[in-house]
Amino acid sequence: MVSLDRFDTFKAVVEAGSLTAAADLLGQTRAVVSFNLKRLEAELGVTLLTRNTRQLALTDAGERFYQRCLRTLDEARLAIEEARSEHTQLRGTLRITTTVEYAVASVVPALEAFRQQHPLLNIHLSTSSTHADLISERFDLAIRLGRLLDSNLRAVQLSTFEIFAVAAPSLVARHGPVSTMEALAALPKLGHARVPELTVTDAGGAEHLYLPIPGEITIVADNSATLRALAVCGHGVAILPQWLIQEDLDSGALQRLLPDHPFTRQGVYALYPDTRHLPMKVRAFIDFMKERDLR
Repeated sequence: MVSLDRFDTFKAVVEAGSLTAAADLLGQTRAVVSFNLKRLEAELGVTLLTRNTRQLALTDAGERFYQRCLRTLDEARLAIEEARSEHTQLRGTLRITTTVEYAVASVVPALEAFRQQHPLLNIHLSTSSTHADLISERFDLAIRLGRLLDSNLRAVQLSTFEIFAVAAPSLVARHGPVSTMEALAALPKLGHARVPELTVTDAGGAEHLYLPIPGEITIVADNSATLRALAVCGHGVAILPQWLIQEDLDSGALQRLLPDHPFTRQGVYALYPDTRHLPMKVRAFIDFMKERDLR
């Protein structure tokens, strides 16, 4: 493949009028300029310039190549500038993936303020209960909740949130008050397909694993919104994030169980591919979400 550096050398020779002047313009020696020019002609298989002791002249092939060379170099520089602008200006499209519930509760409200700051940036927001492959599906970042699995992605913690054991008042009325872990374990359970176990601290400060046995789980769902709906309908106890169920707690549709037995706080993480240069649009969105949580 012909090097664009040799295109630049050829352009400099034509415009400077001599090898010596081109060498001065490029900050190279005359021998290097001459070598690159000869290599370019050899790679193209044509003579671009006729030379004598006093002047250089373009051949017909050289004239045609020079015009195309100008366009090619301009396009190459434009492509480089646009690529570099991804790291200095918020342009193009930011592709984000997260869960439906977290998108509605947090990401969507944040995007209005974020786009006001960066009106030239477009947003593609994808929501799913499954974890997307950032590389193959070309996402810039994912926002994931809970415990992170090992991966080749880089992660930044954005915030944390509380999770509660909750149930419908009708379920509690049928089974009696819940004041111990044993009483909680005796209730019908709703399970999340991606959350096999959680840590809970009792009133005395001792930690326990809340690990529902599959045979004891009444229904398993793959997203928190479905678990919330099942809990409200009285199907069983669900472990759900406060930001999702606070309105249900306030209205009485759900009841928090064992409030003196807190579950370990969960993290909200931004994950992105392990690249050498993190695009400015990704860094800006991560910083924005972190600052938003602090306010």
